[in-house]
Amino acid sequence: MKLGSFLLRRLLLSIFVIFGLSIVIFVIARVVPGDPARLALGPRAPAEVVERLRQEMYLDKPLPVQYYYWIKGVFSGDFGRSLVTKRPVLEDIKEYLPATMELAIFAGILMAIFAILLGTLAARFRDTWIDGLIRIMSYFGVAIPAFVVAVIFMMVFGYFWPVLPALGRLSPGMTPPATITGMLTFDSLIQGNFATFWDAFKHLILPAVALSLGGLFQEARITRSSMVDNMHKDFLAAERGYGIPERVIMFKYLLKPSLIPTASVMGLDFASLLGNAFLVEMIFNWPGISRYGISAMLHKDLNAISAVIIIFGAVFVVVNIIVDIIVAFLDPRIRLSTAKGT
Repeated sequence: MKLGSFLLRRLLLSIFVIFGLSIVIFVIARVVPGDPARLALGPRAPAEVVERLRQEMYLDKPLPVQYYYWIKGVFSGDFGRSLVTKRPVLEDIKEYLPATMELAIFAGILMAIFAILLGTLAARFRDTWIDGLIRIMSYFGVAIPAFVVAVIFMMVFGYFWPVLPALGRLSPGMTPPATITGMLTFDSLIQGNFATFWDAFKHLILPAVALSLGGLFQEARITRSSMVDNMHKDFLAAERGYGIPERVIMFKYLLKPSLIPTASVMGLDFASLLGNAFLVEMIFNWPGISRYGISAMLHKDLNAISAVIIIFGAVFVVVNIIVDIIVAFLDPRIRLSTAKGT
């Protein structure tokens, strides 16, 4: 089986996963106690107005009928109307999703670069003070929640040493670029607006670092452990027998196979950033989809809840497929088994 057929099979399986997720989330959202129509209109709304809204949302129909109308709307790009913002949910997603994606992408880049760098350094200088320092940093980085780091950053850089902006996506007075992707740094670069890009980039630093630290140090530990385990493998002994310098062996022949477990965990960590970002977004006043999703849950906004979770599920599926491709690139044995259909 060629790689294209493998990816096609994964895509088909992913459709069933998303379909199953949509059923589970829809049922859970409907069986939670409380009347969404009453919550949306408030306790003083007349009963006939509440009943009219229930009919508009098909809440007076059986669950299968409700699901049919909901999934029909989803396939047509209509997630319904938010009970909180009073706007179509799709408009809310278009506004809030790019902000979180921008934050997650930047945090993911930080994770990938520094996790591999620190893990490689720890393995290269194992059992030295460098290895010990990185391991201690890893313990603290994994143990401290992202929102605690965010609060510390807010206090240090927002109050005591205000060298970086700590709130929002742009400074007051800065004109945002014309919307292309919704991600301010990308849109500013595309349009050649470097002043806005630099301002948006500075606003990204604190929340992205706070969000990335836990996954960064976890992946650094995994990289270090994998590299240490592979150091005495036979294929490296053969490379040393040919007289290849140790530095070349480390970065050319050892690092690549050692990144396989790191890539798998890194993909899951990146997908998790979207769901784990809500406290960081609240602390830094970042208008993202995670913060929007939590607000929807608190107000029992069924349409918004279902849409946000479906989007998060789709991101997990896409990231898992990308991770499979990366792992197949890192490990030739996987490519060979894929080509043979095993």
